[in-house]
Amino acid sequence: MLLIPAIDLKDGHCVRLKQGAMDDATVFSEEPAAMARHWIDQGARRLHLVDLNGAFAGKPKNEAAIKAILKEVGTEIPVQLGGGIRDLDTIERCLDDGLTYVIIGTAAVKNPGFLHDACGAFPGHIIVGLDARDGKVAVDGWSKMTGHDVVDLAKKFEDYGVEAVIYTDIGRDGMLSGVNIEATVKLAQALRIPVIASGGIASMKDVKALCAVQGEGISGAITGRAIYEGTLDFRKAQAEADKLSGR
Repeated sequence: MLLIPAIDLKDGHCVRLKQGAMDDATVFSEEPAAMARHWIDQGARRLHLVDLNGAFAGKPKNEAAIKAILKEVGTEIPVQLGGGIRDLDTIERCLDDGLTYVIIGTAAVKNPGFLHDACGAFPGHIIVGLDARDGKVAVDGWSKMTGHDVVDLAKKFEDYGVEAVIYTDIGRDGMLSGVNIEATVKLAQALRIPVIASGGIASMKDVKALCAVQGEGISGAITGRAIYEGTLDFRKAQAEADKLSGR
């Protein structure tokens, strides 16, 4: 089970939101590159970046911070980015800058043809991010609910050739209320590609619960507020996950 620290970027700073509310942001660092180094030093084997301004604007907005992170990380570990990625030129630029994976969320739901083209043009580099509440997919920074069933949509995107699905229960994200294990397992069981859990990890208890079901196809979990506020010690959590996974 790979634990993936999240670095959420707003106005060039590393922040966390509660349930995606841009006006409810806690700034954890004004130097995102230093934060990236911190998590690598703590044993992170992948980093998850979110351009929050970009997610709302529909195009990347924190490019300076992202490039600083990539310069700091170099080729040590893979870095993935989501938020405001809406066209193939942006994906190409992201990969050229040194990102390993690009996460497509809202654009995948609203414009499946774009996701299909992206998977064809950049095989092995496209991850789809599905944010859901009560099994239905949300878009536009979680501000709009759709009628799409998350499992049905994920299966369609799997056929397109996406590398993995990041599944976020938006009712739990940033709330430290625990992972929605049942919904995450249900999705993973329906797919052949890996599912990365996101939203709600609060403590070692959640890490152990995810490790217990990783055989269903859950390859990793993104963690944010818990590791910033100290309810989860990242280094100890990854070591425990490795132990439980037999690494």
